[in-house]
Amino acid sequence: MTRRSRPTVIFMSLLAAACLGAGGGAIAYATLSDNDTVVRQVTVQSAQPTASSTSPLSVNSIYKGAYRGVVEITSNTGAGQSEGSGWVYDADGHIVTNEHVVDGAQSIAVRFWNGKTYDATLVGSDGSTDLAVIEVDAPSSILHPLDVGDSSKIQVGDGAVAIGSPFGLEETVTSGIVSALHRSIEAPNNFTINDSIQTDASINHGNSGGPLLNLQGEVIGVNAQIRSESGDNAGVGFSIPSNTVKKIASGLVANGSVEHAYLGVSLGSAADNARIAQVRPSTPAQRAGLRAGDVVVGVDGAEISSSDELTRVVDSHSPGDTITVRYTRKGDEHTVRVKLATRPS
Repeated sequence: MTRRSRPTVIFMSLLAAACLGAGGGAIAYATLSDNDTVVRQVTVQSAQPTASSTSPLSVNSIYKGAYRGVVEITSNTGAGQSEGSGWVYDADGHIVTNEHVVDGAQSIAVRFWNGKTYDATLVGSDGSTDLAVIEVDAPSSILHPLDVGDSSKIQVGDGAVAIGSPFGLEETVTSGIVSALHRSIEAPNNFTINDSIQTDASINHGNSGGPLLNLQGEVIGVNAQIRSESGDNAGVGFSIPSNTVKKIASGLVANGSVEHAYLGVSLGSAADNARIAQVRPSTPAQRAGLRAGDVVVGVDGAEISSSDELTRVVDSHSPGDTITVRYTRKGDEHTVRVKLATRPS
């Protein structure tokens, strides 16, 4: 069964037509697919506090509390200049944004709420989650770290607020709701980002890397993509969940890189099973004897009934972990132990 692909826009704003030539050179396109195995981010802890209040705030109050922590990012590459957004992660000058905003940048500049601009250096990036951390040497008086919330607690219908620089219009705020949860979007390296948040808060080119906030003013996601037939905002945007952001950003700050576990299979698009569509050569899956057509029905004693469930289970592990995989082949059930490797970049 083949799922029809629709255009997905990775929405950094490209100021030079020579940058990425898709669609007239204005935007970079990718095809959304669920066929790649996604694996686990390294488990690290964030130093970010979270707000204690549970009372919903007005959009005006959220904006007033957060706008000084949102920045505009300009990246200069050999092909031209691009713009995106980001937000202050900690008081040490670390800023979170999307990997695709700073990918290939020869220089990076960050513009703060007071109009001051500072040069930034890349601390580290992760193509598997489309996240990056950059660092600025700026006075503490202009660094306003944002509180990071727990994305596992949000529900469909909750209010959502986006702040960023769409089309270079800094400090733009839009609002909407959480439209859906547990969406899968495609990362720049063609792996899958699980548990992404879908929102109808208006986000456009240049919003990439900016925060999606809940009604307590906490970051619950990093805005990364929109789905649109035209390339314009259609009320279908996607944010990388804050729990993923906390793990990856902390790992990048500590080590400059993160590792992900790797099984080495592509999965079919059927929603009701975890059928292996392809086993990549020289991978843990191949060494364990898994084949295309096998249907994974359990891992470590837990039942698996969909591709998403399998990717989340693999995603919960680290490179070097050994898992027990239960699968069916031509009606017969088999069990095999698989030692997970490190996902190739």
